[in-house]
Amino acid sequence: MTLSYEECYDHLAANVITPFYEKRQSKIEGLTLDHVLQRKNPYLFKAKYIELAQDLVRGIVDAHLISQEETMFGNLLEGFAVFVSGRLFSGFKSKLKSVDLEFERDDRYYIVGIKSGIYWGNSDQINRMKDNFKKARVILRERGVEREIVAVNGCIYGRDQRSLKDSKFIKGVGRVPEEPEKVYYKYAGQDFWHFISGDDELYREIIKPIDEQAKMRSEAFTKEYNAKINIMTAEFSERFTGTGVIDWVQLIDFVSRRSEREEQQPEPDELPADELEIPECE
Repeated sequence: MTLSYEECYDHLAANVITPFYEKRQSKIEGLTLDHVLQRKNPYLFKAKYIELAQDLVRGIVDAHLISQEETMFGNLLEGFAVFVSGRLFSGFKSKLKSVDLEFERDDRYYIVGIKSGIYWGNSDQINRMKDNFKKARVILRERGVEREIVAVNGCIYGRDQRSLKDSKFIKGVGRVPEEPEKVYYKYAGQDFWHFISGDDELYREIIKPIDEQAKMRSEAFTKEYNAKINIMTAEFSERFTGTGVIDWVQLIDFVSRRSEREEQQPEPDELPADELEIPECE
């Protein structure tokens, strides 16, 4: 089965760019000053020596949006990867832990966990993925999969020179062979898109409809964004710049001072997924 670039462009426009801007618009419309102030590090912005209220508000809003948009856009592109594999190799969205895509090709059964960039997790998170790959292999064999099961960590962008992950590092010992059931491949950027499509140019073609659609939709978002910055700056100035300069002590108190709250705030791990800020480190 073949897949044309025009079909890819249409899918990206309808299922990636359109929902991305709709969600982005929704996020900016629902944003409040208290919401972003309580989720950003005020000490960091003080360390940057920010003294203008608008610069501070713009900084915290941008930091808040960027932390959410990386995950949001990555999830949408993950859906595009499943679409491509589905059209070419009957791939489908998996329900196995740490696995986003399953498909068969060349007498192999592939289980693929898709991430945005290559630095997506710390050692504990990577070990959890390997454990889940091992469990997935057991489950699939119980379901009757007899062919070789190959685990892949696919990354939408970036590059990794050593694709086969068949060893692990132990402190004081060095690199030792990995347990066979936990061995996996890591394909990133061009290698990942070639892996799921067989097309060495797909990673470049993706940018074309993104560019076209972004030009069409950015004006409306920019208008809403600028209005939100102006409204929040006025509120911030009224509350935290009584003398004409930012009152950092008052701001720190608002964010961190101990108090009895009328409503119980959710614990960090109870927040919605797009509210959690997980550092990308490996």
